[in-house]
Amino acid sequence: MAAAAKDGVTARRMSTQELQEKSVAYIETIQSAGNNEALRAMYERQQAHYGYLPNYAKVFCHRPEIMGLWAQLQAGIKRHMDKRRFELVTFAAATALRNTLCSLAHGKMLTEFFSMEDVQAMARGEAPKSLSAAEAAMMTFGRKVARDASEVRADDVTLLKQHGFTDAEIFDITATAAARAFWTKVLDSLGVEADVPFRSMGREFTEALTVGKPIDGLM
Repeated sequence: MAAAAKDGVTARRMSTQELQEKSVAYIETIQSAGNNEALRAMYERQQAHYGYLPNYAKVFCHRPEIMGLWAQLQAGIKRHMDKRRFELVTFAAATALRNTLCSLAHGKMLTEFFSMEDVQAMARGEAPKSLSAAEAAMMTFGRKVARDASEVRADDVTLLKQHGFTDAEIFDITATAAARAFWTKVLDSLGVEADVPFRSMGREFTEALTVGKPIDGLM
């Protein structure tokens, strides 16, 4: 017990940089790209975008080309949706799938359009007044697709049409939620936790959006 307590103190005292460098995946990851040009390019893109190498990028070290294909899929889906709609559907799917990393990342994006309190309400499955009736229906549909697509019925699609969504837009909503299922299941299955910088978003907000695995370094 004493040894465990000592280890716990040590972990809590680790610097932000040390926590970011610590591998939390269930598989061995490659910290340095070496002569692997595809891996180096992927790591450099991620580092340039975030200012650090995110945990999720590390688990793609063995197949960096898959990261590129994921980026292409996301770009293709986003091309037909405005940012608010994409983020709402993604957030609905991420919280339904209980993925903390995506809930925090896309919850943060939603604060461009909603208050933090409203985003927290959405994480609980509620529909704050800042959401339109169509957006609330869209998020409900996205959660259903993410949780168990076999439960989606024609009536669910009909309801979206009654809120004004076209067939093409319903496809976009479905693809967004379904794609998030792929991404979150890869990350959660391989033990990826949300990165340390997410702690800076405020305790109440991060706790409300920690719907699955804890933030890296927190137990």
